[in-house]
Amino acid sequence: MIRTFIAISVPEEIKERISDFQRNFKKGKGFIKWVRTESMHLTLKFLGDVEEDRIASMAESVQETVGSQKPFTISLAGTGVFPHPGRPRVLWVGVEEGKEILISLAEKIDRSCTSLGFKPEKRKFSAHLTLGRVKSAKGIDSTLSTVKTADFQGGSFQADEIVVMKSKLRPEGAQYTPLHTIKLEG
Repeated sequence: MIRTFIAISVPEEIKERISDFQRNFKKGKGFIKWVRTESMHLTLKFLGDVEEDRIASMAESVQETVGSQKPFTISLAGTGVFPHPGRPRVLWVGVEEGKEILISLAEKIDRSCTSLGFKPEKRKFSAHLTLGRVKSAKGIDSTLSTVKTADFQGGSFQADEIVVMKSKLRPEGAQYTPLHTIKLEG
């Protein structure tokens, strides 16, 4: 079994900008598991544990479903929390430009994967990049205040591929390995 998800990679210079911004939050209290710079990405669908022999056919199905999408611009801006400030579980950076295309791609990928027997998404897709996961909300008021008042502009990049990723959980954080690359060719 391979822990698998489908995502759009973020260029290194954008990751570095986000990482620099993330340092503002790390000054606060509370127990937050911060996403490492090298692990930052935009998830389109999390599949969980997948039998290795199913991955190639799933990637092929996704290619057929979304390969006709033209490359598009994504800009990252703004910050927030899920599910809401009173009960924060995830700190995130938002997507400004490209949000509607990401929503459409996520819905198409979900339908494609569901037709192959994968579980459908229960929640509505929300385009975001995870900064950190709140393990304990005790003492994170100053961090939440920073999130609410931040005017983060992460920059823009051209999304021209989708990646099927392997996720290996490790004590220091998940390690991601690309399994398949799906070119957006329009």
